[in-house]
Amino acid sequence: QVQLVESGGGLVQPGGSLRLSCAASGSGFSINVMGWYRQAPGKQRELAATITSGGSTNYADSVKGRFTISRDNAKNTVNLQMNSLKPEDTAVYYCNVRARDYDSWVDFASWGQGTQVTVSS
Repeated sequence: QVQLVESGGGLVQPGGSLRLSCAASGSGFSINVMGWYRQAPGKQRELAATITSGGSTNYADSVKGRFTISRDNAKNTVNLQMNSLKPEDTAVYYCNVRARDYDSWVDFASWGQGTQVTVSS
C-alpha cells in the first residue's frame, strides 16, 4: 500500500502564500491521480485540486487562479502552491492518491494524515 507524508501547513495572514508537499512511498503499485482535499470545521471534505500522471489538472472553482498543483512522477511527490490565501481557505488539507496494485490490478485510494492551514490576521 501507499504511505503518504504531508508537510507545509501553518498559519498565514490573508493574502499570503503557503506550499504544501506530499510524498508517497511504498511498492507494488502505480499511482494515477494525486491530489489535495480539504475539510473545514463543520463541513464535508471537498476537492481542492488533482493532477493525473499525464499532467492534467482539476481545480475547485473556489481556488482557481490562486492554487497551483504540480507533481514529480519520478519521486511520487505532489505539491500545492497556495497564493492569495483567504480566511475561507482555512481547513485541514489532506493528500490523496489513487493507485493500482500490480498484483491484483485493483484500484485503491490512500489518504495522508492531514495538515492544518489557518488563514487569519
